Amino acid sequence: MPERAYRMQDEVEITIDGISYRVSELSAEAQAQVANLQFVDTQMAQLQAQLAVYQTARNSYEHALHLLIPRTRQ
Repeated sequence: MPERAYRMQDEVEITIDGISYRVSELSAEAQAQVANLQFVDTQMAQLQAQLAVYQTARNSYEHALHLLIPRTRQ
């Protein structure tokens, strides 16, 4: 998986298979793929953040349910 690094004045580099490339020096097609990767990475981060919120809410609802049900079976 490509890794991103940032250098002087936001010059973006990408590392693939241990080799670093300046994005500005890549072909237009390669730059488009880097942009696609950045977009997908951003979307995945947003989904992970949403999932964390949903998991927190679920845990809260489960805790509330435990408080509402009888401690012993009837």
